[in-house]
Amino acid sequence: MTEWAWIERYATQFAACNVDDTTSAVVLSESRSRADIVDTARLALASLGATVIDVMLPTPSNPGPLPIRSTGASQAIAGNTSAIAALSAADFVADCTVEGLLHAPELGQLLDAGTRILMISNEHPENVERWPHDPGLADRVNLGVDWLTEASVMTVSSAAGTDLQINLEGAFRAGSYGWCTEPGSIAHWPGGLVLAFPAAGSVNGTLVLAPGDVNLTFKQYVADPITCVIADDHVVELTGDGVDAELFRSYLAAFDEPEAWAVSHVGWGMNPAARWEALAMWDKSDHNGTELRAFAGNFLYSTGANEVAGRFCRGHFDLPMRNCTVSLDGRPVVTDGKLCKELLPGSGT
Repeated sequence: MTEWAWIERYATQFAACNVDDTTSAVVLSESRSRADIVDTARLALASLGATVIDVMLPTPSNPGPLPIRSTGASQAIAGNTSAIAALSAADFVADCTVEGLLHAPELGQLLDAGTRILMISNEHPENVERWPHDPGLADRVNLGVDWLTEASVMTVSSAAGTDLQINLEGAFRAGSYGWCTEPGSIAHWPGGLVLAFPAAGSVNGTLVLAPGDVNLTFKQYVADPITCVIADDHVVELTGDGVDAELFRSYLAAFDEPEAWAVSHVGWGMNPAARWEALAMWDKSDHNGTELRAFAGNFLYSTGANEVAGRFCRGHFDLPMRNCTVSLDGRPVVTDGKLCKELLPGSGT
């Protein structure tokens, strides 16, 4: 059952995506989508006067060996030409699939058709009450993307021992602030993230996950340090005492995909309304962790699929890390987990 507070908040976000009474909209879901999200999205679109239809697909079975979580690569469309035609004909899609369309194989076709897509995280809709619409976030994220686009090298360090060098030549660089207005664009909600998908062979160094950093595939905080040696994008050595390192190693190895050990994307969080602590407040089934990807000042390191490097796989980790320093050509954009002043609210950007 939905609540009016959620409908209002969804409607505000949809309106920021230029949804109005001239908009043809699709609510895309699958059989295992949360019903309260689907109902809220439909009612919010209708409240704006949009013409709304539902496209609901069966969730495909998982062949194993482990559950798939937080990949951003929904397999629900599965090449269904009727579904693709319906989505391509719409002005706007509210993406309520379990994993989202960000890395889905059909995404390029949908964006080429001019469809705008807003991914809604598969979690309890009460979360959206805490994320006010922040119009200034777009300008701050775009400034971060501009700096990232101009840079040649990203370096990341921390007192815990992280020491990474990322060659940005050939990388795809982008940002998301939580809404989309241009034809053929996609955003995830909540937004507030600047990131790069590096070209093959571009990432080297040491990554140290410290206590309090987050493994969003497992939806849990790291308790014991994990050290990853990275050579030409791939984790070639993984050490650490305790179950965190064992789970990390075992999960990626289970898929028997060398690509699962490689970098997917790197970037930093920009959203002051997103909270690192939020994961502690919810059962795992009620929180998908999108918020933690975006909390201000985190360094986000992800393993798995990277279209720019020609790598596709199912094994995937999103790893928001605290207390890191992220620099672009030597210029810090995050210092010990704090955004530089130009990227903060009220900076006048």
